[in-house]
Amino acid sequence: MNHQKELSDLDFAYKIRRALNESAENLSVPTLERLANARKIALIRRKQVQPSAISMFSGVFAGGSGFTFKGPGSWLGKFGVMLPMLVLVIGLFGIHEYEQQQRISDLAELDVAVLVDELPPDAYLDTGFSTFLSQSEE
Repeated sequence: MNHQKELSDLDFAYKIRRALNESAENLSVPTLERLANARKIALIRRKQVQPSAISMFSGVFAGGSGFTFKGPGSWLGKFGVMLPMLVLVIGLFGIHEYEQQQRISDLAELDVAVLVDELPPDAYLDTGFSTFLSQSEE
């Protein structure tokens, strides 16, 4: 039914165009001149066609689509990039602190072993004794 309506509208438009063309031939010369002047004025006053703007997405990172919330420079989009970086920095700082605590704990255990041992601490400074310890561990 929609197709039939389109055909009837198109047929109606052709009939109107034909009638206007036939009546334009019967217009007087002053009327034709006024219509030509009005057409020239209308073309001068016509809006100039503005080039359409194309939106480019900047800052597309691997694994991201480049679409941000409310434009490429929005705070929510920047937060979406900064959050993983912040988590990475905090994670690296945490790993560093954990390794430092492990090293401190290992040194404390070594100090306790030296203090509890029956040998005097000067024995550990003797190079012959350290050689003896390394051979006895093997």
